[in-house]
Amino acid sequence: MPLLPHSTGHHSDDSPAGDSRRGLKQHTALTAAATALAVLAVGTPVAYATLGNGSPTVSKSAPSGVAARGKAYIEARLFFGTERPDGGPDVTDQQFLAFVDEEVTPRFPRGLTIQDGRGQWRDSHGVIERERSYELILLYPATEARLRDQQIERIRNAYENAYAQDSVARLEERTTADF
Repeated sequence: MPLLPHSTGHHSDDSPAGDSRRGLKQHTALTAAATALAVLAVGTPVAYATLGNGSPTVSKSAPSGVAARGKAYIEARLFFGTERPDGGPDVTDQQFLAFVDEEVTPRFPRGLTIQDGRGQWRDSHGVIERERSYELILLYPATEARLRDQQIERIRNAYENAYAQDSVARLEERTTADF
């Protein structure tokens, strides 16, 4: 059982030797904390230095002579639920693939990736909802961001309207790609 700070049980050590041991423990703890801070302080500038300004470059630690690969791209991921909040039948694989053929492929003819998924979220009533879903991954040059943003929003709106969905989630990240 741990001793409380004001404990007067027979386990307390009020002797001068006890004070010396407590002082040594405090000194050891302070030394360990100072060492940890020093390590973090030394490592921090290195971490910040490698973050850069967001543009893709060769890492400072990369061997000299290694060229940077790829160009600036944006990876957009869209998450499509299949259950219909209006009580209609779930979106089938055939319906989703037809949607991709009609709405996505004409806007992103260079390619895309579709993954099956399972999703969950808390609805407006606090209930955890779970459903089969699709993840659509689109990759496009960062220079096309303005045009592609509009196209992605049209895709999201079309799916929401066609299948009575509350939303289609969108996630984007800057990356580099080399084909």
